[in-house]
Amino acid sequence: MRIVCPESAARLSAILPAPRGPLCVGPEPKDSIRLSLIVPTYNEAGNLRELLDQLAAVLEPPLAGRYEIVVVDDDSPDGTWALAMRLAERWPALRVIRRRAEKGLSTAVIRGWQAARGEVLGVIDADLQHPPEVLGRLWEAMEAGADLSVASRHLEGGGLGRFSAIRRTLSRGARLLGLAVLPSVVGRLSDPMSGCFLVRRAAIASTELSPLGYKILLEVLGRGRVRSTAEAGYVFRERFAGESKVSARLYVDYLRHLLRLRLARLPARFPRFAAVGLSGVVVDMALLFLLSDSRALGWGLPQSKILAAEAAIVNNFLWNDRWTFGDLARRLGGGTARLKRFAEFNLICAMGLALSVLLLALQVDALHVNRYLANAVVIALVTAWNFWMNKAFSWGLPRPAASSPRAAPLVQRRAAVP
Repeated sequence: MRIVCPESAARLSAILPAPRGPLCVGPEPKDSIRLSLIVPTYNEAGNLRELLDQLAAVLEPPLAGRYEIVVVDDDSPDGTWALAMRLAERWPALRVIRRRAEKGLSTAVIRGWQAARGEVLGVIDADLQHPPEVLGRLWEAMEAGADLSVASRHLEGGGLGRFSAIRRTLSRGARLLGLAVLPSVVGRLSDPMSGCFLVRRAAIASTELSPLGYKILLEVLGRGRVRSTAEAGYVFRERFAGESKVSARLYVDYLRHLLRLRLARLPARFPRFAAVGLSGVVVDMALLFLLSDSRALGWGLPQSKILAAEAAIVNNFLWNDRWTFGDLARRLGGGTARLKRFAEFNLICAMGLALSVLLLALQVDALHVNRYLANAVVIALVTAWNFWMNKAFSWGLPRPAASSPRAAPLVQRRAAVP
């Protein structure tokens, strides 16, 4: 007969198998609790005990016995997973997943959600850079009816703490880039790259997620059914213990993630717009040769390039006005209206050119990305920028006048349907 001491039994009951298969969160289980908070970890043994102390102090008053904390550890060499299992004897709400066959913060969060029992799912970093007390305000927003509540560094009462000038620049640049590529997603929040938030399970249940990098919130906003949002300000703290895992690779993954979400939301017009853009490249290259090559006209390179680029813009505008957005162009009219569309198209393309130079310099000089890979990323991002900006402005139809006042949002912070 095997005798199991109470401490060992508590530890064993806290251990969860790592979920496998598609990254899809299931519906609410029958034995659900109110909140499941995921803590993804890798070499965070120095932070875990302090984090759990602070989380318990915040969550116990409103949710005693109705919440769980799920540590999802990627087989840390420092034994974070083993420490978490020992700490489960002290914290009954603690559950632990040790992953060996899979790595990465975003997938760790989703695997934790798959194993969780909560009506509301959440995530917080283990390094205490997100102050646990902000969870109290996020929970209040969920109780008020929000589908998603996010800890923001960019609201009143929030801040970037001791971020270096370079990290501040990269953070702002990443948000501007996100607004250019995914305005309907990134524009819903002041801090769409936050790593601390709560989301209602129903908003993401049965939706297959495909995260890349560590910005899981973008995936939730981009693929989930989030109707109403709320935000609470916080000041980003210094790491309590251990080393930062921020690297240039994470920023590259962010760019790739934006592109992946953008492609998943592409409208039917985009392939036409891209085909027209390709024809513009042919026009640009052919004219540049005819104007500047010594075997042809032999003009100077600067004026040849300016004329070739403008000819490509005229080519692209005519084809887009007749083919890509032809139905919209007919409704907007010809004559002066067409000239106005052409002027807007020119301006947006010029802004896209400036954006491409900025993004190329950022990737190559600041992040040390291979210049050809960086240029491919720039081409894809600027193509998306040109499409969405031209769709919204050059061929954007006037909005009908509202016949009645808009309904008040469900919560104070941004409650819009994308």
